[in-house]
Amino acid sequence: MEPNSLDATDLQLLAHLQNDSSRNNQDLAALVHISPPTCLRRVKRLRDAGLIEREIALLSVDKLSLVLGHGLCAIVEITLDRQDSDALEAFEKKVIADEAVQQCYRVSPGPDFCLVVHTAHMPDYLALVQRLFTVNTNVRNVKTFFSIKRSKFGARVPLPLGITPDAPKAA
Repeated sequence: MEPNSLDATDLQLLAHLQNDSSRNNQDLAALVHISPPTCLRRVKRLRDAGLIEREIALLSVDKLSLVLGHGLCAIVEITLDRQDSDALEAFEKKVIADEAVQQCYRVSPGPDFCLVVHTAHMPDYLALVQRLFTVNTNVRNVKTFFSIKRSKFGARVPLPLGITPDAPKAA
């Protein structure tokens, strides 16, 4: 399936799924005005094409903090000494394998990478710094910003105008 072969129904399915992927097939079909078997077939095709990478649950950090403690979320800027393709790929491979690294972006201009990391507390963050940044002789600079409050978290991908979960199906 080619991404440019998506029609309005496919885009509506994607919009609804990225808003709430816990809906059952019948509810999803009703939202986009197609039959449940058609909906099931289309969603399978979107998954098989890799357009839906995976489905996850978003946890409430505020409610979990009452049970587990607040934890620590940090946004980390990394600048490498060498930025050749091999050096960038080696660093990227190392950080994405670490469970504490939740998001990894190769960015430009400025630092080479921005990471979003989650640890239980400051000693765990220090251990992460040691294992990912200090022992790596190619890391020139690390700048960390600690989150004091998560005001918004999302993972929505912008879809063409007019294709939103609440928009009527295009004719």
